[in-house]
Amino acid sequence: MSTARTDKMLLFLEDDRDLQTLVCTFLRDKGYQVTPARSAAEAREVLQSKPVDAAIVDGLLPGMTGADFIRELRQTKPNLPVLFASAFWKDLKSHELLTRQLGVARVVHKPYRPEELAVWLEQLFAVVEPPPPPSESLGSMDDDEDDEPVDDFAASLALLSADYGAKLPERLASLQALFGRGRHGDAAAMEEAYSVVHKLHGTAGSYGFRDVSIAAGALEDVLQPVKTGGTLDWARVDAGFRALEDRVSLPVLTPEPEAEEAVVAAMGTLLVVDEDAAILADAKQMGDREGVRVVTARSPQEACAAVERQWVDGALLHMGSAGLATANALRAMEGHQSLPLAFSSTGAGLQERVHAAHAGASLFLPRPFTQQDFATAAERLVTARRLERAKVMVVDDDPEAVRALSQALVSDAVEVVGLENAYGLLDALAQHRPDLLLLDVQMPGPSGFDLCRILRLTPEWQELPILLITTQVGLEFRLAAFQAGADDYLAKPVLKEELRARVHARLERARLSRERTERDALTGLMLRRPFVEAVATRLSEARRSDRPLALCFLDVDHFKKVNDQHGHLAGDRVLTRLGRLLGARFRREDLRARWGGEEFVVALLGETPESAKEILSRTAEELAGMAFESDAGHTFHVTFSAGLAVAPMDGTTLDELLRVADARLYRAKENGRNRIETE
Repeated sequence: MSTARTDKMLLFLEDDRDLQTLVCTFLRDKGYQVTPARSAAEAREVLQSKPVDAAIVDGLLPGMTGADFIRELRQTKPNLPVLFASAFWKDLKSHELLTRQLGVARVVHKPYRPEELAVWLEQLFAVVEPPPPPSESLGSMDDDEDDEPVDDFAASLALLSADYGAKLPERLASLQALFGRGRHGDAAAMEEAYSVVHKLHGTAGSYGFRDVSIAAGALEDVLQPVKTGGTLDWARVDAGFRALEDRVSLPVLTPEPEAEEAVVAAMGTLLVVDEDAAILADAKQMGDREGVRVVTARSPQEACAAVERQWVDGALLHMGSAGLATANALRAMEGHQSLPLAFSSTGAGLQERVHAAHAGASLFLPRPFTQQDFATAAERLVTARRLERAKVMVVDDDPEAVRALSQALVSDAVEVVGLENAYGLLDALAQHRPDLLLLDVQMPGPSGFDLCRILRLTPEWQELPILLITTQVGLEFRLAAFQAGADDYLAKPVLKEELRARVHARLERARLSRERTERDALTGLMLRRPFVEAVATRLSEARRSDRPLALCFLDVDHFKKVNDQHGHLAGDRVLTRLGRLLGARFRREDLRARWGGEEFVVALLGETPESAKEILSRTAEELAGMAFESDAGHTFHVTFSAGLAVAPMDGTTLDELLRVADARLYRAKENGRNRIETE
């Protein structure tokens, strides 16, 4: 554990005000005296006006580089210890220049945590000379695709917490003024004072200031007569305020250290698979310019290994010899059956595009692709993957509470929508359609209990998981919460770990429930009802964009004979394999469902009769090439027949398309089976 060093004065030269606030707050908490500067001119004034024991210098300053400033500094202060912070100086040659020629004691790579600076400062003042040799930090400077993702989540939360802490004294001054007015009979001032204390109780703990939250909770209890119409004990109010003031005035205003949690510091992560090393290098550079983390691979095996190691939002594949094999291998991996895909190719013929669509690609890029091509693909793929995230809505009249809860929950798997006005809840639910709702119990207007009851009386939201957030956890509250229809509750101050655990458990339970009601257990495909609802949306989209929509009815040929000759378990294996094949092929926007028995239905947005037939023919070939085993151990093969109808030529409603497709399926069977009819 580091010891305080109140005798050490630090110059912190950094033009990012938010980062400056966070780092200064943290280092002062550790006992250092820190003087910030946002430009070289300000830094020169500091160096001339007071003794400085060490400097922390950013790599890129307004009007000059950090290295240039250090060169200038060495003219007057050749022995001043310097920590150099930069996002760019990561190669060995740069490190040698900084440490040996400019005398930098330590190179710190951005983004960094304040705790890292504290470690290096502790070492710096323990032994100032000599500076660390260049090889000491090489392990953290390798700039390759296997680097660990940067912990931006913790840094972001720390910035919010530091900002919150800086505002606490101002809040207490405002609270003190309200109490002064309340002593003279101003009831409105006391209502506002109660609201301020209530928010401190609930929100300060979420930002990491648990002692402040506990003191505010004790004061809130003293202020209960404001809500009940009783008489206040001003002596207890004064004592409670002093206790709160003591916690806020302590020098430790940064939140307690928390476990690190890695999150990709980018818009998203894109896997690029190509045999050409130059293409891969260009893709990484394009990713840097677009704020996309690019992971590269040269073969299907490398691609699968990369996806096993980390989350990827989508894959951009070369259509070359291994492109389709890579797509099939990725889509066969657990949890990646609907991984968004794009292909690049020097050719752009119909056959290649059909192959790409069948493999699941939503985009086809020319080769070599431009920066704009890459940007379009990255945005499309990342956005598509984000649609799989669970959505949580947070409703609280305190905007800081909304921010804290959102920061604690948001991740690759969870998207958060905040709402500060409870009256707009129903409209917000209709717009965002969340998977879970977090409700503060005590808000102006309808309470969390009231909103819970309203939603449980609304058929559309009767199954929505609802968690209440409250300062009360007594028996009466728990009974009232469950009677109102809540699924669970969380006590303020909300602990981040508990919040995540409870929310994720409820989300997973809701997901499993949806799977049971919307997915066929045998094939994993959509059931008829959700498919019908989804196709209605696709038809509307097709009309708006003036695009065709192909609907295909397909039926396993001679399925009764399969059951009779090879056994019902063998028949189930056929349906399961076909379901997995349909689920792993096609694009994310395409719909696949088990209609009933051995019948399946597929909807392909934007496909003509010709292209849809080509795409489905490839699926038919794959199924025909599969070997199945009977209950007696014999090998057999199956095929399917299909009928295609395309909107708007064959109809504009689902019923019309289904009738046409069904008639053409019947014709395919009459014409010998194992065929797809389009007329």
